[in-house]
Amino acid sequence: MNAMTQEAVAQAVKSGAAGSAQFVGWDSRKYNYYTPKGRHATHYEDVTVDVQPDPKRYLLQDFIISFPDGTPTYSEHWTEAKSSDWHKFRAVDEEWERTHYQRQSTICGMITNVIENARRSGATKRFDRAWVKVLEQYLGAYKHAEFGLGMATMHAQRYGYTQMINSAILTNSSYKLRFAQDLTLYLAEIALDQPELNLDLGKQHWMENPAWQGTRKAIESINGTPDYLEKYFAVNIVFEPMVAELVRSGFFMQVAAAQNDFTTPTVISAAEGDYQRNLANTAELVHILAHDPVHGAHNRALFNKWLASHGKNALEAAQQLQPMWSLPHHKVTQFPDALARAKERIHAITGELGLELPAEFKA
Repeated sequence: MNAMTQEAVAQAVKSGAAGSAQFVGWDSRKYNYYTPKGRHATHYEDVTVDVQPDPKRYLLQDFIISFPDGTPTYSEHWTEAKSSDWHKFRAVDEEWERTHYQRQSTICGMITNVIENARRSGATKRFDRAWVKVLEQYLGAYKHAEFGLGMATMHAQRYGYTQMINSAILTNSSYKLRFAQDLTLYLAEIALDQPELNLDLGKQHWMENPAWQGTRKAIESINGTPDYLEKYFAVNIVFEPMVAELVRSGFFMQVAAAQNDFTTPTVISAAEGDYQRNLANTAELVHILAHDPVHGAHNRALFNKWLASHGKNALEAAQQLQPMWSLPHHKVTQFPDALARAKERIHAITGELGLELPAEFKA
C-alpha cells in the first residue's frame, strides 16, 4: 500500500487498529508491501525488509519517540552519504538471525574439532619453538585488532537507516567478535601443551610493540568517526584488505605449515571466509550509493575522501608490521611480496566500485 493510499485509508477509517480497513491484499498470508529484489520475495527479505520503521513509507504520525534534542529514532543524517532509496539494499549473503546463528555454530564446532584433534595427536607439541613465540606475541596481539573492528561495527549497526543495512553490519560485528574469541581460546588451548607460552604477552605487544602502533592508530581512527557508514566502509573496503588479510592470509596462513603448525591456518581460515561475506555486503551497499541516480557523484567524492584518510592509516599500519616476517625460523614468504599482494587486493576492490586509490597504493 503506497503512501497516498495509506493516507486516504487513514482519513476514512480514522483508526490504526488491526482490521479497521480492508485493502488489496489485506487478507493475504504473504508479505506484499515491498518490492522484492528478484521475481519472488526470499525468506531473508520477509523477515528483514521494513522491520525497522521508516516514516517516509508507513508511519503517517512520524516516529512516536525521539531523543531529547529532537533527533528522531533513526535519521538519514547519521551519515554523510546520501541515497534516493535507502531500502534498495539487500545483503548478498541474505543472512538473518537463524541462518547467522547456524553458521556461527558450525564455525565454532569446526574450530573446536580441529583443536581437539590437533592436541589429541600431539600436533601442538611439535610446533617450532620460535613459532610459538610468534603465536604468543603476534597472534596474541592481533586478536585485539579483531576485537577493535568488532566494536566499531557494533557501534555502527545501531545507526543504519534500514533493517537490511543494520543486519549486515551487525552480522559483520558478530563475526569479528567471535573470531577474537576464537583466537583467545585457541591460544589458551595451545598453552596446555606449550607451558612456556605466556598468554599475557599478546596484550603487552599490542600496547607497546612499535610494530602494532600503526594498526592501533588505524582502528582507533575508525572507532572515532561518528559516521556509521564511514566505519563500515573503512573496516571492509580499507583496513581488511590492507592490514587484516595481510596478517591472516599473507603471514599466518602462508608461514605456519613450515613451522610444523597445520592448526593455526585452519582456525584463521574461518575469518577469511567471514570477510568474503562481509566484503560482498559492503561492496553491494557502496556500489548502490556510488551509482545512485541522484546522489552518486556526491557519494563517490565522499568515499574517495574516506579512502584517502583511512587508506593512509592502513598503509602505515601494514608497513610497520614488516618485522613479523623476519621472526620464523623457516621463511617461506617475503614481506614486500605480501605487501604488494595487499595493494593489488585493495586496488581490485576499489576499482570494481569506481573509486580512486591514493597514489601511494599504486606504487
